[in-house]
Amino acid sequence: MITDPLGTAPRLHRGSNQSPKVGIIHFGPGAFFRAFTAVYTAEAMAIAGGNWGVCAVSLRSATIRNKLEPQDYAYTSVTLAPDETRQDVIEVISSILVATEDPEAVLTAMAEPDVKIVSMTITEKGYCHNPSTGDLRLDHPDISHDLSNLNMPRSAIGYVVSALARRRLAGQRPFTILSCDNLPDNGTLTRRVVLSFAHAVSPDLAEWIEAEAKFPITMVDRITPATVDKDIASLSDRTGYLDLGCVMHEPFRQWVIQDDFVDGLHPDWGATGAQFVTDVAPFEKMKLRCLNGTHSALAYLGYLAGYETISDTVADPGFSSFVEIIWGSEIVPTVPQPEGENLTNYCADLKKRYQNPSIRHLTWQIAMDGSQKIPQRILGTIADCLNADRPFPSLALAIAGWMRFVGGTDEKGNPIKVSDPLADRLKSASDAHSAPADKVLSLLSISDIFDAKLAQNPIFVATVTSAYERLCQNGAQATINAMVGTDKVTSKPKTNTPLSNTSSI
Repeated sequence: MITDPLGTAPRLHRGSNQSPKVGIIHFGPGAFFRAFTAVYTAEAMAIAGGNWGVCAVSLRSATIRNKLEPQDYAYTSVTLAPDETRQDVIEVISSILVATEDPEAVLTAMAEPDVKIVSMTITEKGYCHNPSTGDLRLDHPDISHDLSNLNMPRSAIGYVVSALARRRLAGQRPFTILSCDNLPDNGTLTRRVVLSFAHAVSPDLAEWIEAEAKFPITMVDRITPATVDKDIASLSDRTGYLDLGCVMHEPFRQWVIQDDFVDGLHPDWGATGAQFVTDVAPFEKMKLRCLNGTHSALAYLGYLAGYETISDTVADPGFSSFVEIIWGSEIVPTVPQPEGENLTNYCADLKKRYQNPSIRHLTWQIAMDGSQKIPQRILGTIADCLNADRPFPSLALAIAGWMRFVGGTDEKGNPIKVSDPLADRLKSASDAHSAPADKVLSLLSISDIFDAKLAQNPIFVATVTSAYERLCQNGAQATINAMVGTDKVTSKPKTNTPLSNTSSI
């Protein structure tokens, strides 16, 4: 790890003498939170004031705390445009707690009356649910532990319910629980798993939470690649200070929020461009399917073809045509156009964002946790195509690419480091058979990912099996080229070993 790329550069420090008073507890202080939610909040406080400082909570790792604590929790938000770079120092974080070090400190902070919002960027797997049904997994190790140890939780869900129980006992108002993760209907899902956990603790507690707490639905969008050492060194060259907690992101951002908060209390995010709406669903479906769906498709197939980043992948003429086809023929017909949006223009802008050479978003990074992502990003679109008797060869190829990826071996026979909560099950399912068709059926039998209706649909099975067999026989690049009708040959950069630090979109 870089310690001082200039040799003499001082560490970044907070410019103001006093940290903002805490009004928000945030679980998951990773790159996306710092590049998105925290930036919106800092800007809202600068415009409209308010006590909306953030106490961030890392459930397990002390890495971010250790990077930011010497900087008084200030950090740099770096905007990477194709033709310019801008940096802004963000000072909205007041402290970072590591839950494993002191669970009681986290619960005490959440029980403070001044805390009005508990927000989360904990990724899909942090909700401890079954992705194919949305139900809380009461047998999940963290949930099982938390139900027996309410004062020492491990999961974000356990912390939320335990803190709400304390506030109820003290006669306080509940806080708003604000999911900022890429999940369809994320507020409804959060409400569902929280109430399920609470009901297992106390039906009276669950009834109070259901009546009094709020779970707004949100849609978030900003491409945020992992920060690497050369990013830190480049920032230090430009600014003269060392910031080990800086974050990189694209210029674009969009935050759509259901206007439903406890007592109507929240920062004035609308003043900074956030959209407060009654119905988030159309925006959410547009983003999850058009952006996240194609991002995942490009990630799996691009990785298998040897491309390290999304910008590298879409620079390939075959993949460039592939993403145009998947939008126009398979995804957009399933997406109702949100008010004020133009889906054709939206997809055209997405392609420009993918092509931004300043954003090195690793295909391997986007491919992480696919078992939790593809039900929301791709399978729902396929189900709609089936219901409309619409072909879906490109989406089926994306699923086949995921299946090859989680098999753990790339097209050259090299091992793939699969980062997924179901990684062992996925590899076992793939390794249990040698014939491609049998591998497909084995993976489709995993009910945590594929619901029975879809997994047993003969058209779905046949289409995915055909795509998987073509991938095995011809490889990703040739399969893509054949699908889009191009025989152009492009050079493929060597895929480097990916870094372990990750971020979200």
